[in-house]
This record gives sequence, structure tokens and C-alpha cells, in this order.
Amino acid sequence: MKLNPSLYLRPATPFLLALALGTFAAEEKLDITKDATHLIPVALSGYTGEAASVLRFDLEVAGFKIVGPGEAQFIVTGKNNGQVEGRVTDRINKATIMEAKAYANGSQRLQAHWLADDIVFALTGKPGIAKTKIAFKGEVGKHSEIFIADYDGHNAVAVTRDSTIVAAPCWVPGRRILYYTSYKSGYPDIYSHDLSSGERRVFSRYPGLNTSAAVSPDGKRVAMILSKNGSPDLYVCNADGSHLAQLTKTREDESSPCWSPDGTRICLAARVNERRALYLVPASGGPMTRLRTEGVLNPTEPDWSPDGKTIVFTSQMGSFNICTVPASGGVAQPLKEGEDPTWAPNSRTVIFTRRLKDKRILSLLDVPTKQVKDVIQNSGSCSQPSWAK
Repeated sequence: MKLNPSLYLRPATPFLLALALGTFAAEEKLDITKDATHLIPVALSGYTGEAASVLRFDLEVAGFKIVGPGEAQFIVTGKNNGQVEGRVTDRINKATIMEAKAYANGSQRLQAHWLADDIVFALTGKPGIAKTKIAFKGEVGKHSEIFIADYDGHNAVAVTRDSTIVAAPCWVPGRRILYYTSYKSGYPDIYSHDLSSGERRVFSRYPGLNTSAAVSPDGKRVAMILSKNGSPDLYVCNADGSHLAQLTKTREDESSPCWSPDGTRICLAARVNERRALYLVPASGGPMTRLRTEGVLNPTEPDWSPDGKTIVFTSQMGSFNICTVPASGGVAQPLKEGEDPTWAPNSRTVIFTRRLKDKRILSLLDVPTKQVKDVIQNSGSCSQPSWAK
């Protein structure tokens, strides 16, 4: 797979050799802006209980490794007595990276998330994701409901109580609005659900299948899969449901559309001549163009990274595997066993579903380092995550 050049594995340097051994000399320093494939060694000092566990989780998800003070390049010192506080220093250069900050609003968990995001920004120049939200499908007894939660799975709340089958939640970019499929009426219809007002309405109720709603980056259009004319095909309409246009007309099936960040193209999975592949379709209409995913078979469930560079997807070769490929196509890179991948706003982290014994759980993957952290789990299986952007 051809990733951003900064993600390639570089020849070993004295620092990296020392890092592998857990030690380094005072003058050696990892340039974290140029090499994202190695975990960044950080030490935490002064934190206890929930604040300590939240900071560790958030930083490990972001590509850091929590180590002892003698092994760390960066030291985070602070406390969580009444409020969370923290500062960051470079142990090697004896420099202050982030001046002391205090967080007084919200719960201690939220304060720790704020600090984690500030640490990530101070060290990488990229916004953190610790305060973001996810939506997902969760099993409740014999049925399923749509839930929203913090990105780490905490504070999960059911937003549907349909006592039926639900599927494919999708956020409207920049808004607290979800689209999803529910069998509430006895048939698979797409609903629009404003989480701020609680208003829910039927968005698509055509004969047959209505599913896989995907909202354009500007929030003005919705792509979806409908079978109103026979086999499941890709359609696009305005956000008010007007001007419905059919973009594909195949005898087999399409699934899982996602938008390019500039809103000009849609990537989806399609089965043509009994072979499944990823295809690109102009959002205004036009022929499907196959996206090359060399090295893997049966690609499905694509999601386009917010920076436009990479598409993550699921391949089915015996087991399900999370893979990435350049948005222009090329050699695919298998990452971890799993399915249902979706990008975080940082274009670095992916949330996905993996199977654990007899249930499905949600996990977070740091793509450059392949480090995985499981989110806190509900009692039933969880799947089909969608990351708010």
C-alpha cells in the first residue's frame, strides 16, 4: 500500500535502535512529525484513578506508548485533585512543550479528555479525538437499537427504542443528526433523527430495501441503497428528499456508499459478474470506475478518510480483515482482523468491529502503528460504528 511518505518504515537510526532496547542517549530525539509508524514514548506523573486511566487510554489510541520516566521522551506531569492539571516537557531537550493547564469544567473524565487532546496537539500539531462521539448498532435482547457514546464507549445512550432490527447509522457532518435504517414499520426504511430536538422522520420509504444512508460532506445530499427498481442500486437525493437520482443500474447489488471529502465522488462496493470490488461513481452521475485493491479479495464497506488520501475497507478472505488503500487505488494493506471500519476526524484512527468469542465488540485502531484498544462494551454485541465528524 502507498501511504503518505511520512508513514513508511525508515532505516534504523541510533534513536530507534535505542528505543527498541528501551533506552536512549540524552542527545537523541525522535522526530514525531516525520515518522508516525513508531509509538511515541511518554511518561505520566501525578495522576490517579479515573484520570490516569483516561489519559493512558486516550494517548495509547493516539499512537503513544506509556513508559517509565527513564524511557520517555516526553513527560506529562500534573494532578487530578478536584480538577485535572497538566504540563508537557521534553526530557531530552529539557524544554517545555506545553505550559501548565488546568481544566475545571465537567466531570474528571471529560477534563482528562481535554488534557489528552491538548497533549496530542502540542506534540503532533494535529487535533485530538478524545472528545468525539460515535454511533453504533447494539443488541438489546432479541432486537437491536441505535446508540451514541463517547468515542471510548463510555456514556452510551440508546437513541431508538424500536424493539426491532436497526442498521447502518450515519452522522450528518458537523451536526447532531443521524440517519439509520429501522424495521419499525415492518420494512427497512431510512429515518432521519435530530438528537438535539428528538424529532425523527421517515426519510426514505420506497418499496423494497432502503438502507446505507451516507450524507455528503456539506450536508446537502444523501446517498443510499434502494431496491425500488429491482436489484439494490445507488441513489442520491437532496437532504429534503427531493431530486432523487439513480446512479447505478446493475443486475446484481451495490452496498456501503461513502463520499469523497470534496463531495464529487462516491465510493461503494458492488458485485459485477459475480465478483465484488470497490468502485468510484461521480456524484453527479456517470460510469462506475473500478478502484484497484491489489492483494486482497472481496472488498466491501469502504470509508474515505477526511483528508481524502486513503480508503479503509473490509476484505473477505476466509476471515474479515481491515485494509487500507490509497484513494487513487493501488496495493491494499491488511491491518487487523475485523469489519465495519470508519475513520475518525483525524484521518489516522479507525473504529471497527471485531469478533470476540460469541459476540462482536468495537475496537480502535491507530493505523500507522497498528495499535488496537477495545472500547468499553455494552452487554450485547455492538457493530456498524459511525464516527461523528
